[in-house]
Amino acid sequence: MKTQKLGTTSLTIPRVAVGCMRINSMSQPDIRTFIETAMEGGANFFDHADIYGQGSCEELFAKSISMNPRVRETMILQSKCAIRPSMSYDFSKEYILSSVDGILQRLNTEYLDVLLLHRPDALMEPEEVAQAFDELESAGKVRHFGVSNHNPMQIELLNKWLNQPIAANQMQLSITNATMISQGIHVNMLDDRGINRDGSVLDYCRLKDITIQPWSPFQYGFFEGVFVDNPKFPELNRVLDTIAANHGVSKTTLSLAWILRHPAKMQPITGTTSVKRLKDCLAAPDVNLSREEWYQIYMAAGNILP
Repeated sequence: MKTQKLGTTSLTIPRVAVGCMRINSMSQPDIRTFIETAMEGGANFFDHADIYGQGSCEELFAKSISMNPRVRETMILQSKCAIRPSMSYDFSKEYILSSVDGILQRLNTEYLDVLLLHRPDALMEPEEVAQAFDELESAGKVRHFGVSNHNPMQIELLNKWLNQPIAANQMQLSITNATMISQGIHVNMLDDRGINRDGSVLDYCRLKDITIQPWSPFQYGFFEGVFVDNPKFPELNRVLDTIAANHGVSKTTLSLAWILRHPAKMQPITGTTSVKRLKDCLAAPDVNLSREEWYQIYMAAGNILP
């Protein structure tokens, strides 16, 4: 597995991260096999959130592998907080600190490698976030920090107060959900693709050396389903079939390789619970797409060039 640095930190991470949002639908033996498969493929970065399964995903993860110091040292664990079970958002110092304590208990670990703030809290007071991060860092509970679904100005507001760099920003991105990319192609155009929906977050994160972590890299819409082998996307799957065959890989591998081909050095988060599809995902960093192939795939999804 190829590696890179997380943001401006010294933490070396694999190009592909393993998402754990759905593992509470699996048995503990299957979760163990899933984790071992990821580790054997060099993907030792596991992405969690306290809201996933109301905490059960973190708990099952730790129980399935009998977390101990030796095992823990081989892993990079990331989790997210700030979505309350009532589906409100909470960046208060008190809630962040209590959330992390719960995460650590469920994962059976003394520290998180990375903590992300899950979704922007409209009532955020950045001073409180900064205090929480300082306490978590000084206590050794969290080593690196980041955000999820944040635009540039929200990050800048946090940066005014934070003493730690924002290392990552998790954003939705796939071949069919590529507004981050399309708005940069349709600059100053009157069509809908030119609408800047996120404050140029892709360019901003590249300028600030913040690692973008694409979530739902195989989904279309908002969790409406996957586009691979979906009859709703005949042209995309035809092109994926052709290019995948040329590279000797699956369409799943190719779809993730399309994201990795972007020079922003993103770290996509897988969402599958299938060992086979996980192996396909882990093969993506070894696929080298040409510029022409990348644009062919982009346009096959219904994207256009002005």
